[in-house]
Amino acid sequence: MSSRRYLLEVPAGIEVITRGELKRLGLTRLQSVPGGFRLPDAAALAKAGSARTVGAAYLSITFDVPRPRGLLGDAAFRELVAALKEVMAGAKFSGLRLSAAGADSPTLTRLAGELAKATGLRLDQEDGELLVRLRPDPVGAGWEVLVRLAPRPASTRSWRVCNRPGGLNASVAAAMNELVGLGHRDSYLNLMSGSGTLLIERALRAPAARLVGFDIDPEAVACATANSREARVSGRVEWLVGDVKDAQFMAQIGAAGGFDALTADAPWGDAVGAHALNRTLYPRLLTAAAAVARPQAKFCVLSHEVKLLRSVVAGQSEWRVERELQVAHGGHNPLLLLLVKAQE
Repeated sequence: MSSRRYLLEVPAGIEVITRGELKRLGLTRLQSVPGGFRLPDAAALAKAGSARTVGAAYLSITFDVPRPRGLLGDAAFRELVAALKEVMAGAKFSGLRLSAAGADSPTLTRLAGELAKATGLRLDQEDGELLVRLRPDPVGAGWEVLVRLAPRPASTRSWRVCNRPGGLNASVAAAMNELVGLGHRDSYLNLMSGSGTLLIERALRAPAARLVGFDIDPEAVACATANSREARVSGRVEWLVGDVKDAQFMAQIGAAGGFDALTADAPWGDAVGAHALNRTLYPRLLTAAAAVARPQAKFCVLSHEVKLLRSVVAGQSEWRVERELQVAHGGHNPLLLLLVKAQE
């Protein structure tokens, strides 16, 4: 016996934000499982189609077998192959890969090879686009097979034609924008914008009075401009070259009026930046943001410099912490803080 559902994969740490987004889309029958939410049927999946904080969508089939070897049995294997072909009918896949604990074991090696043969896809355990994941059912008996419904995760946005080191996961960016708010009359500022993920996601999500992003690196601004053009939002956003530590520049961008919502994916000292420089940069970042923020403005900051960020926030009086999350991002668990501008 088996049961079919769908799984929405969500970056760890933002599940409560995704649940709120899905609820606004009309989804109330959500089953929380490790890694995300199970949906009961295709109708629920269709409702979730526009959710921007979801990382990927999967067909979920739970087989009542005690061990993965049971998936090679005639009935289970035929059902699994039929499910893979059903997914393949909706998109073009160039190869198949099986992801599971012990994927190099004889049983799972055989299963991967047999699935590739039955579907006519080449077995590509590095880059296969038809991703098949196998795990023990997290909330019951048996084994769950997850088949990703698209060649790429939903967080890999089609508008991303230019990448920069340390680029922000788009699902996490969407969650940050949810936290600062999506008011149609808001003025929004993305400090140290990099390849533009935060600002572009905000522009795609809802109208705003003003959408501004800046970075100290002209090449990053050019990259963000190319991405916004591909996303067809270039006419609604302002890209600037500037330094968050330059008080004159910050005064210029704030001259047209303060900002209601601010975001920053601060350098972590990993792919971008350096820890020694961050000790000076982070206090300046909070001060500069406060200088252009309206009263009660919200500021969402993400950084893997967890101790440094907490220390800097605790040592200033311009912002108070409203919410704190730690999220999964590219093998790291950075800190996400939602700050509110303190009363003057």
